[in-house]
Amino acid sequence: MSEETEEIKETTGEASAEAVGETAAPDAVAAPPEVETEQARGRRLEKIGIVTSDKMQKTIVVRVDRLVKHPVYKRYVRRRTKFMAHNEVEGVSIGDQVRIVETRPLSARKRWRVVEVLRKAAK
Repeated sequence: MSEETEEIKETTGEASAEAVGETAAPDAVAAPPEVETEQARGRRLEKIGIVTSDKMQKTIVVRVDRLVKHPVYKRYVRRRTKFMAHNEVEGVSIGDQVRIVETRPLSARKRWRVVEVLRKAAK
């Protein structure tokens, strides 16, 4: 290369690795950023409901109530859905209000897990 082109590259900051006498940096490829496990899975759905059955081992049935606006009459209608949830929390009984969170399939119908007991049932 001519001296003029080297001077131009050096003044503009475009000096090649060969001109400087260095080899390309081995870490030229950027490492992927560290990703937290919760963020990688995405936001999991949470629901709050009332325990309606605790007859099974490590499984409870949770009833979740919600209000849906009727498409024709524009009034709110109460709807109920029952979810089977895995229960590792001690002392959960019928009538307790619990928070459940989405998880991987644990059985044929069980895709939720109990996170915490919000309110104990009145005895």
